[in-house]
Amino acid sequence: MHKVFTIPIAVLVCFAVGLTASYFQADALTQWYPLLNRPSLTPPNIVFPIVWSILYLLMGISIGLVTGSMYTDRRAITIVFILQLLLNFLWSILFFYMRNPLWGLIDIVALDIVVLIYIMLTHRHHRTASYLFIPYIVWLIMATYLNGYIYLHN
Repeated sequence: MHKVFTIPIAVLVCFAVGLTASYFQADALTQWYPLLNRPSLTPPNIVFPIVWSILYLLMGISIGLVTGSMYTDRRAITIVFILQLLLNFLWSILFFYMRNPLWGLIDIVALDIVVLIYIMLTHRHHRTASYLFIPYIVWLIMATYLNGYIYLHN
C-alpha cells in the first residue's frame, strides 16, 4: 500500500511548495517585475504557472518513483531532491519577495547544479525518474538566463 501513495504524496508536496512560493511572489509580480528591463525571450506571463504546474507534477512523480523503490541510494537521492526543492522555494523569496536579482541568480545557479546532480544520481538507478527532470533543467537554464539578464540590465 505504501507505494500506492508515494507518488501522489510527493506530487502534493511539490505543489504545496509551489503554491507557498507563489504567495511570496504576488506583490512583486504586479508592482516590481513589470517595471524591469527583461529580454525579448521572456515568455508571456501566462506561460509561467502552466509550465511550473507541469514541472511540479513531473518532480513529484520522479521523487515518488525513487522513494517507492528499493535502491540503496534512495536516501541520498531524496536529500538532493529536498535540497533542490528548498533552493527552488528560496529563489522566489530572494528574487521576488526581497526583489534581489543578484541573490536570486546565486540561488538559481546553485539550483541548476543540484538538479544536475539529481539527474545524474537518478540516472544510475531509475532512468525514468531522471528523464522526468529533463524539462525542469531546460526550464531552469532559461530561468537562469532571464534572472542573469535582469540582474545585468536593472
